[in-house]
Amino acid sequence: MATTAFKGNPVTTSGELPAVGSTAPAFDLVGSDLSPVTSESLAGRRVVLNIFPSVDTGVCAASVRAFNEKAASLDNTTVVNVSADLPFAAARFCAAEGIENVSTGSTFRSSFAADYGVTMQDGPLAGLCARSVVVLDTDGKVLYTQLVDEITTEPDYDSAIAALG
Repeated sequence: MATTAFKGNPVTTSGELPAVGSTAPAFDLVGSDLSPVTSESLAGRRVVLNIFPSVDTGVCAASVRAFNEKAASLDNTTVVNVSADLPFAAARFCAAEGIENVSTGSTFRSSFAADYGVTMQDGPLAGLCARSVVVLDTDGKVLYTQLVDEITTEPDYDSAIAALG
């Protein structure tokens, strides 16, 4: 288990993020159009997994906007915004915000949060994903991870993008 915080109060996660240099666990998420978003379908692309509790919070929404902006200039890279939000909520948010450079993936019928060790075990957001980032190379190897220390703060965008080389 790892520890983050929510408004200064410790929150434990279900495990640890995959280690840098390891092969990332396979994932099977549901896209905003209900299509599968899988590690297999993204094979050969670099992947940034922007993991967060819910797009219906200000910080989560800010992270989607920031990665959308940065993704426009990234070659052979897909940014997937991962949360337990239903695909309909993600689609509505992206349409309202003009989000076009990133995709969304709902964990609502997958083991993603457990496989990546990001399920919050306690605190008011228990059961949702802890704010984190995992960057993968074209072979699915982990280049970078960050479990954000405080759920109410944004991830380190610059370090995540720098990991892509």
